Amino acid sequence: MTKRVDPRVQRTRALLRAAVLELATEHEPESITVAHVAERATINRATVYQHYRDLDELLLDAMENELAGLVGLVARCPLVVLPRDMPPAFVDILDHVDANAVLYRRMLGPCGSARFINRLHQLVAEQVTLQLVEAGVGPAGSPVVEMRAHCATGAVMGLVSHWLHDAPVHPATAAADAWQALRPDHGATTP
Repeated sequence: MTKRVDPRVQRTRALLRAAVLELATEHEPESITVAHVAERATINRATVYQHYRDLDELLLDAMENELAGLVGLVARCPLVVLPRDMPPAFVDILDHVDANAVLYRRMLGPCGSARFINRLHQLVAEQVTLQLVEAGVGPAGSPVVEMRAHCATGAVMGLVSHWLHDAPVHPATAAADAWQALRPDHGATTP
């Protein structure tokens, strides 16, 4: 039997999540305080601590829907057995990030949230692991699958971070350039 959550708790958490996301688009995460969130949500500061252990936990909870959307796109994009032509889902990943670029820039930047980065890495690696298992590379949890999953995850996260911070080009252009780098025949000439 599922425990029913009090509607007042749901409303308060929704207010807190909205407040912290608004603040995260306006300020670096390290400069946001619980007092700022409470003021923006128009609630008492102590109430924040009744719902969340700390600001980082609140920020991660607030980003969970965003992460779910991104990870859903990663699940649709072949990152293990790469087709010759770039799949539309690869562009969709960068389009998704671009829609909330300020927030992702702050969360993945030097003053971002380590919990957020670790959670994103974990979720992407889980999707890549599923692709590796489906491709017959090995069973989930095997060293070869784990190493390849984290390698591919690092590539995706490196691409997103570099694109957000250092290469501000259109998402489709960034995706096309990255896809060429990921393809095993990159740079090969056809006779």
